[in-house]
Amino acid sequence: MYEEAFKNIDDVLWKDAGCSSELDYIEQTSWILFLKYLDDYEIDKETAALLNGETYERIIDKEFRWEKWAYPKTNNGKLDYDIALTGEDLLDFVNQELLPHLAGFKQSADNPRSINYKIGEIFSELRNKLQSGYSLRDVINKVNDLKFLSNEEKLELSSLYEDKIKNMGNAGRNGGEYYTPRPLIKSIVKVINPQIGETVYDGAVGSAGFLCEAFDWIRNSKELNAAEFQQLQTGTFFGKEKKSLAYVIGIMNMILHGVEAPHIVHTNTLAENLAEVQQKDRVDVILANPPFGGKERSEIQQNFPIKTSETAYLFLQHFIKMMTSGGRCGVVIKNTFLSNVDNASVALRKQLLEECNLFAVLDLPQGSFIGTGVKTVVLFFEKGKPTEKVWYYQLDVGRNMGKTNPLNERDLADFVETAKTKQLSDNSWLVDIGSVNTETWDLTVNNPNTVEEINNRTPQEIIAEIEQLDVLATQTLQKLKEFL
Repeated sequence: MYEEAFKNIDDVLWKDAGCSSELDYIEQTSWILFLKYLDDYEIDKETAALLNGETYERIIDKEFRWEKWAYPKTNNGKLDYDIALTGEDLLDFVNQELLPHLAGFKQSADNPRSINYKIGEIFSELRNKLQSGYSLRDVINKVNDLKFLSNEEKLELSSLYEDKIKNMGNAGRNGGEYYTPRPLIKSIVKVINPQIGETVYDGAVGSAGFLCEAFDWIRNSKELNAAEFQQLQTGTFFGKEKKSLAYVIGIMNMILHGVEAPHIVHTNTLAENLAEVQQKDRVDVILANPPFGGKERSEIQQNFPIKTSETAYLFLQHFIKMMTSGGRCGVVIKNTFLSNVDNASVALRKQLLEECNLFAVLDLPQGSFIGTGVKTVVLFFEKGKPTEKVWYYQLDVGRNMGKTNPLNERDLADFVETAKTKQLSDNSWLVDIGSVNTETWDLTVNNPNTVEEINNRTPQEIIAEIEQLDVLATQTLQKLKEFL
């Protein structure tokens, strides 16, 4: 049902002049989907309160509720075409009344962690791009058919929403920035193994894939009691995101996964002075894939002890600082970080090895990230004690990676299993930090089990080549003589 609904919605958006790419499709789908979800959420809360003899105060004022402006019904539950807005009337209401009203929640909310504040932030960041009120009506009608009641429905819907986020990569690099392959996220989460009672953080949250997967992992790890589930909902997951669209998508993704009021802040993480991070700010688990190849201005660099324009390197400093003692981190980074000889790279590797236990490095094959040729590794480390040995795992999937052959969970199953015991094999090995050059702190992936094949030619082959060259030289000399 959901898959067909999303397809039909995309067909409508494709025909509208205001939507030109997958980025627009998911942005416009998201805000309409969010308002329908919010209405169902409030109805559930209201019903539960009624059954308990309590009252529930709705977040959204009556005139701005879904059943009032989006889908007013007749007595038989069908759309009331006599009062339902459409065309220019619908556009005017949405653009001039509804969205400004919702954006105002940011100023009126008492608590920045409340769902009221999140509503305000979301609608402060986006606008309706549909230019046809009839197209908007069509999308609303299709979204109205979607249900969010059961866990099964939410699971299916969240899975399809993830697929839409993945497809954003087709719209160009900016879309792909928000998406990390789900099999890789799952594997990183399994190795880091976040637990109930720990705080989980992503400072470059994007579509919130890491936080969503960590939520599912903890929720399914054991039977949670009411207090533990409440902690999972309100006191476990935290994120920051700079880009407006990614921020909206990240919040929506977490809500669809079952986190009612995600603690995701719309801010530039790197604009925060690292020296001002206090113990209360620190977290137990960090899961992240900071942007590849970004460059930061000098005023941003001033917030960090190791000055560099490389975005990912600044994020790595941020993550090390944000971890509690004993905290664990899994972060994706370009493989050149392991070998670059510039001062910042050397200093950052030194800091990482001295302040943290870099217990594993996963070397990913070319093409793991669709749409980019960047070669990446995943660093796994624990803060609080220096590194003594690094376990390397070189992933070999046995095929060329690409859109038709993406990374899957089977590819990573052996890594996840062997990471538990740091098992040695043809594609995994240990490096003693005592053997690392302390001037460069070079951590280059260099599999000692790979034997370079040397193709030594036989004497007969060498003689035959010499004879061929002699014949060629004689022929060339003869031709030159003919020109004289």
